[in-house]
Amino acid sequence: MGAWRDRYDPAARMGVPAHVTLLYPFLPPARIDSVDVDRLAGLFAAVPPQRFHLVAVRRFPGVVYLAPEPAEAIRELTVSIWTLYPEVPPYGGTFSEIVPHLTVAQTDDPATLEEVESAVAPGLPIAASADEAWLMVEGTEGRWRVGHRFPFLK
Repeated sequence: MGAWRDRYDPAARMGVPAHVTLLYPFLPPARIDSVDVDRLAGLFAAVPPQRFHLVAVRRFPGVVYLAPEPAEAIRELTVSIWTLYPEVPPYGGTFSEIVPHLTVAQTDDPATLEEVESAVAPGLPIAASADEAWLMVEGTEGRWRVGHRFPFLK
């Protein structure tokens, strides 16, 4: 999967590791202060580690992604963050449904999407876990980095 992300996911080329997004877009980095960091740390400290499987290859228009199951805890976590920050709805408010996903490829070329889907599907399911959340921030030259790590409940 990594080679496909490196080739076809712009986020991978900007330094963003494979991930299941909780809330994007979030606050502008210049607006995030210690109060926000403390709020998020408190939220995530009450979340048990998440165990899931990436079970299926699915699509949005122009996107191939892996679907995590169970997905409900991830959706609930997204809603919890959004509740703390109602001014930043998931996907900028563009979509009404929260669909947890791990993006593998983004392209307008249908043949490439088919190729990626066919190549990735035989490797499923993939066992995965999350013991912390990351607040990614844009660094220098358009590269992203982990700005804060928030451990889940131990």
